[in-house]
Amino acid sequence: MTVLALEGVWKSYGDHPVLRGIDLEVAPHEVVCLIGASGSGKSTLLRTVNLLETVDDGVITLDGQEITDPRVDVDDVRKRVGIVFQAFNLFPHMSVLDNITLAPRQVHRVARKQAEEQARELLARFGLAQKADAYPDQLSGGQQQRVAIIRALATQPRLMLLDEVTSALDPELVTEVLGIIRELKGAGMTMVMTTHEMSFCRDIADTICFLDDGVLLEKGSPEQIFGDPQHPRTRDFLRSVIESGRF
Repeated sequence: MTVLALEGVWKSYGDHPVLRGIDLEVAPHEVVCLIGASGSGKSTLLRTVNLLETVDDGVITLDGQEITDPRVDVDDVRKRVGIVFQAFNLFPHMSVLDNITLAPRQVHRVARKQAEEQARELLARFGLAQKADAYPDQLSGGQQQRVAIIRALATQPRLMLLDEVTSALDPELVTEVLGIIRELKGAGMTMVMTTHEMSFCRDIADTICFLDDGVLLEKGSPEQIFGDPQHPRTRDFLRSVIESGRF
C-alpha cells in the first residue's frame, strides 16, 4: 500500500491555478523531492497534504484513507503528518522542551513525563541535549530548524513534509540540518520535501518530481532526472541551476 497518493489534484487562488491535475504516489520509506522554480506549486502541494489548504478537485489518500473528504477529522490527519516550514515557527516564549512536548501532550494526550523523556531522547539523538531548557532566541538558526524538525518527529508521524527547510539558513548552517534529513532517511522515514539544494536532492531522493506552473511535468530517479531529463522545460531549469552555481 502507498503511504500517500494524489489523484488529479487541482488548487486555484481566485482565477489562478496553482496545482493542475497532480498525480503522485509515495511508497513506504520513500523520499520524494519536489523541484522547480519559485511559484511552481511545490509548497502548495505540501500544504494540501497537511490539509492547510483545501483542494478544488481531486483526491488525496493517506494509508488508503481519503483525507480530502470533508468529513475527515483534520486533527487526526495532522497527527500522522508532520510538516516543517522554512520559517522555524517555534513559540518564542516557550523553552525548547516545551515546544517539542506541546503537541504530544495537548493533541496526543501523552503524559508530561513520558513526552519529556521522548523529547530529551530526540534532542540527544540530534546533538541538542544541552538545549532542552533554552529558548528559541538563544539558538542559532540551524539549531532552531533542528528543533522544528524534532518537534515534528515528536508526534511519531507516518509521513514528514519538509518545505525548503534550509532556505532561511546561512550557508554554514545548512549542513547540520541536511545531516538530520539524511539520518531520517536512514531510519526509514517516508518524506516529501521541496528543496533548492540540488546536490543534496540528487543524493537523498528516491524519486524526483519536477513541477512547472502547477503541472508535474516529469518524474524519475535522480539518475534519470539529472542525467537524462526528458522534458525541455526540465532541461532548461537544470541548465539555469547549473549556470547559477547552485549545483
